[in-house]
Amino acid sequence: MTRQRLGLVVHEGRAAAVEAAGIVRRWAVEHSVEVSDIDVWSPDAKDWKHCHRRTAVDEMAAAGHPALIVTVGGDGTFLRGARVAAEDNVPVLGINVGRVGFLTEVEPHEIGSALTAFFAGQVQLDERLMLTLRASRPLEIPEGMQALLRYGRGPLLPPPPLRPGSEPVDGSGVALDVTALNDVVFEKLARDRQASLGVYLDETLFASYSADALVVASPTGSTAYNFAAGGPILSPRLRALVFTPVAPHMVFNRSLVMAADEAVSIRVLEHSGQVAVSVDGQLRGVLNPGDWVTVLPAERPANLVRLRSSHFYSRLRERFSLTDAPAAIADSLPTG
Repeated sequence: MTRQRLGLVVHEGRAAAVEAAGIVRRWAVEHSVEVSDIDVWSPDAKDWKHCHRRTAVDEMAAAGHPALIVTVGGDGTFLRGARVAAEDNVPVLGINVGRVGFLTEVEPHEIGSALTAFFAGQVQLDERLMLTLRASRPLEIPEGMQALLRYGRGPLLPPPPLRPGSEPVDGSGVALDVTALNDVVFEKLARDRQASLGVYLDETLFASYSADALVVASPTGSTAYNFAAGGPILSPRLRALVFTPVAPHMVFNRSLVMAADEAVSIRVLEHSGQVAVSVDGQLRGVLNPGDWVTVLPAERPANLVRLRSSHFYSRLRERFSLTDAPAAIADSLPTG
C-alpha cells in the first residue's frame, strides 16, 4: 500500500510559519503521512541560473507527487503553492500566519483537524480559474536582475519553459509552462520610460496605452493589485478576466471585465521602454519592443481546500475592514 504524502511550502523568513510547519510535521508523523519540502533553494545562490528553485512541474516530481500541498505563510506563499499544486491537479490548503490571509483558510490552532478532515475526505474544494500565457518567443530575464530586485523570498524563479509540444504555428507564438492564480502584470522597467502597450481583446486592437503598468487578473486576483489600482472586485465563481491600466496617460482609464475565453493580448510598441512580466508577483521575463504575450485561462483550475462553506463577501468585509457609512448607520437605528 502506498503511503499518503503531502507537500509543504513554508515561508522560512517568519518564525510563526516555521513553528506552524512543525505542527504539520508532527501530525504527519503521528498519522503515517510522508512530508516533502517544496520550493527549497540554496541560500548561497547569486542569481536564477545558479539557484536551486525549480519550475512547478519539477517541484511536484521532486516531491514525489503528493496528494495535497500545504502552504504555511501568507497569501504570497499560498500563491506559490497553488501554482505548484495545479500542475498535478491536486488541492492546496493554506495555513495563515500572514497579515491579511485573504486566500488562506486555516489558522495554526486548526492544523490538526484540517489535515485529519482532508485525508478522511471531509472537506470541500473551492475551484478557481487560473491563467496561463502564450508569447511571441520564450521569456528571458536579463543578467543582473536578481541583484536589482533583492527578492525577500529568495532567488528569482527561472523564466517559464515552453509547454511540452509547443511549437510556433503561423505566428501563434509558443505556449509557456506557467500558471497564475491572481494576475499577470506588465510593468515599465525603467522609471523614466513609460510602457507603451497595444491591448488586443479577442484578437482585436482595443487601445494603445502609455502607462506605468497593465494588470490582467482572474476573479481570485481581482482583490489584489487589480483592486489596489482601482479595478472592480469579481466573484470567484465567475469565469472571467479583468483588465486594469495603472496610471495610464489617457482619458480612458477604466477597467474592463471580459469572458474567460476572450483572451487579452499585450504587444510592446516599437518605441516603448522594456516591459517586465510578473506572474503572481514574481518576475518571470522582460519584453522588448515588438514582443507580445497573450493571457488566457489555464487548462486546469486551482482547487482550494475549505473546511466550511466559503462566504466570500463576509470574508471580503472582514479582511478589508469595511465599515458602513455613518449616515446609513444612523438610518438603521430605531427611532423613538
